[in-house]
Formats: sequence, C-alpha cells, structure tokens
Amino acid sequence: MNQKFQSIKNAGIIGMIGNIFLLIIKGAIGFASHSQSMIADSFNSASDILASLMTFIGNKIASEPEDQNHNFGHGKAEYLFSLFISITMLIFSLKLFLDSLLTLIHKNTFTFSWILVIVCIITIITKFILYRYTKKLYQKYNSILLQSAYKDHRNDCVVTTFTLISIILGNFGIFYFDGIIGTAISIWIFWSGFSIFMESYNVLMDVSLDEATKNHILELVKEHDKIKDVSDLYATPIGYHYVVILTIFVDGTMNTFDSHHLADHLEKDIVSLEKVTKAIIHVNPI
Repeated sequence: MNQKFQSIKNAGIIGMIGNIFLLIIKGAIGFASHSQSMIADSFNSASDILASLMTFIGNKIASEPEDQNHNFGHGKAEYLFSLFISITMLIFSLKLFLDSLLTLIHKNTFTFSWILVIVCIITIITKFILYRYTKKLYQKYNSILLQSAYKDHRNDCVVTTFTLISIILGNFGIFYFDGIIGTAISIWIFWSGFSIFMESYNVLMDVSLDEATKNHILELVKEHDKIKDVSDLYATPIGYHYVVILTIFVDGTMNTFDSHHLADHLEKDIVSLEKVTKAIIHVNPI
C-alpha cells in the first residue's frame, strides 16, 4: 500500500477513535440534561463515526490496483462510499430536524450544567485538531474522502460553537435558542450531505471534465505542429482522476513510428495535468 492510501487509512482510524470518544460524552451529558442542541451534536458525532468507517473501507477498496476485471483500478470506490456517507447524513438530518422542531413547539427546557460547557470545549478542541490533520493530508493527496473528512471536522467546530452559545444562554433562562440551534445543525448536516451526494453522483455517472481543462488539453495539442486536427475528446472519471480519450489526425505520409512517437509525447503532456491519470490517443491519417 503506498503512502497516500496508508495516510487516508490512518485518518479514518483516528477519526473513528475521536468521534467515538465525543459521541459517548456528548450523548451521556446531552440526554442527562435534556439539551436538544447537545443531543443533536451527539447524533452528528454518530454520523461522523460512520463517515470515518466508510472512509476506511472506501480507501481500502480504492487502494487495490487495476486487474483483469477492473482495467482502470478501483478509484470509484471512494465516490461510492462517499455516496453512502451522504445518504446517512441526509437521514440523520431529517430525524434531528423533526426532534428539534418539536422541542420548539413544546417549549422544552434543559438542565444547565457547566459540564455541558466543558464537553463543548473538549469537542471544539478535538475537532479542530482533526480538521488541521485531515486538511493537511488533503492538500497533499487531493482525495475526496479526505476532503469530506476535513470539511466535516471544520463544520463540527462551527456547529459545536453555536451549541456552546445555546447552552450558555440556557443558564440565563433563554431555552428557545436550544431548539433553534438543534434545527440549524440538522439543516447544516443536510446541506453537507447533499453536497457530498451530488459530487459523488456526478463522478459515478461519468461526468466529463470541466471546460477549462478540456481547453487546456486542446492547447497542448496545438503545441504539436505535426498534428493537423483533433476530434472525439472524451473523459471519464476513475476516482478523483480522469482517463482522457481523443483522436488526432496527422499527415497520411507520416510513417507509423513517427506518428506513435508524436502520440506518446502528447500523452505525457496530457497526463502531466493534475486531473488526468491516463491518456489514450488514436492516430488517424489525413
């Protein structure tokens, strides 16, 4: 297993350990004090555990090399498991939204405790450390699983900060803000889940390269004077990279060796692009 997949594996394991710890303390204190925002935050940690588990499994499958049955490797496993993560987040968010709405309607209160404040501070510190750790790995390896993880940790820092505010306000008898925060957290989780869902769905449905990258490829083609024309520029995603397929036209009098040598040079130029992992070039005479 190369360094990239080992690093993602470690991020998944560390994320699971951290989120299990937070789930236990937030769940216990939240239900004991009847704080809807803390209970919502604990459900968020539960979804984070599943997300870390999916990161671990998806990365393990994606790390498998290409074989006879999977000619382009297993890179799409990252997006498949990201899709599972997003669906779970959507389900959790709807349940939390309903519970928080009922809390507002029935004007429920909770028992203030400084332990709630301490739990929030511990959560913020823990999540900020996880955020910095996974973001650093994402900047190095550009993996969607790491991207989902670091954004989730960042969002949790913000969400728990608002949870802390609602708990402090509860000490002054302002309890309605607790239900509002619970509702806001559920909407936040829903939007995050929807964003991950759409990104994963687009890749699994073989969405093509963006126009800017396509134009960049065409500019690379123009740098080779012996290429007379280009057509059939296609791209298919395999994980977070693309396989590019195109047809170039050369002078019909050019011998086979020279035309293939030209195609090899163009392939190297295209593969040097950040989003491209493989280029397949067909050569036709004109």
